Amino acid sequence: MSLRVLDSYDDWRQCIAVDCGIPLTKAFVRRRLEELANPRLHTTSRFIEVWGEAHRQRVIEWFERAERELA
Repeated sequence: MSLRVLDSYDDWRQCIAVDCGIPLTKAFVRRRLEELANPRLHTTSRFIEVWGEAHRQRVIEWFERAERELA
């Protein structure tokens, strides 16, 4: 399986909610935002290693947008 960097909110949302079948609930979004905000966590440091810091920032923005849409 090859990995690709998602470059838009719509692609990211499709990947998470439809392709992976992960519901974007308030709890899930909040938990991921907390994890992504802490680069000392293994999962976050690994994310940065694989995808890069710029992509982490984009993903944080997309989770923040999803959080606003859920409000």
